[in-house]
Amino acid sequence: MTKQNRNIVLLLLFIGAIVLLRLSGVGDVLTLESLQQRREELTAAVRERYALSLSLYILAYIAVVALSIPGATVMTLAGGLVFGTLVTVLAVNAAATAGAVLAFLSARYLLGESLQERYREQLARFNTEIESNGPHYLLTLRLIPVFPFFLVNFLSGLTRVPLATFVWTTSLGIIPGSAVYAFAGGQLETVHSIGDVLSTRVLLAFGSLALFTLAPAIISKFRRGSSSPPSS
Repeated sequence: MTKQNRNIVLLLLFIGAIVLLRLSGVGDVLTLESLQQRREELTAAVRERYALSLSLYILAYIAVVALSIPGATVMTLAGGLVFGTLVTVLAVNAAATAGAVLAFLSARYLLGESLQERYREQLARFNTEIESNGPHYLLTLRLIPVFPFFLVNFLSGLTRVPLATFVWTTSLGIIPGSAVYAFAGGQLETVHSIGDVLSTRVLLAFGSLALFTLAPAIISKFRRGSSSPPSS
């Protein structure tokens, strides 16, 4: 079996696993309603076996992110409820980054390398732009929690963004969002929907951070445009 055929088979198996997990109803458990119904049960379980609960929480979070299962937001709320804001932010940062890296590497080695090789000329300009401003773009996408987390992981794997860049932008960029959700988890009785967490003020704050992060890339493009000779 050639490398290309092997990657296709692995990609199909990976997609199949995601589909099966989604159809299995796992995502239905990771809902705000379910969390509110089981809050006392979860709190008691964590109080009884704190270290084990935290370890299982981190492993489950990694799996949810790596396999693109809906529910990471609810898990962050749950963490804030039972572990507190600070511990949850640290645990989520480690787990979400690890899960994102697994998804990133899966996309890169199962599809990204062959895509880059096949469309090398067409992607040359895009790759140059990513090489220059990739960190700014990635950090901006991470800072704004409305962008689907799993989609950023997958699409980043199709580019030539270095793994190290992907890791640090993910780890740094998810801190504000995870802090907001973890804090909201500690105030779960006031949360009636996920939308209650992301108020207009919070979204504006995230947008301001993202704009500040993206500013160097915008200034760089403006300078390149200004310095290019006018067409005759």
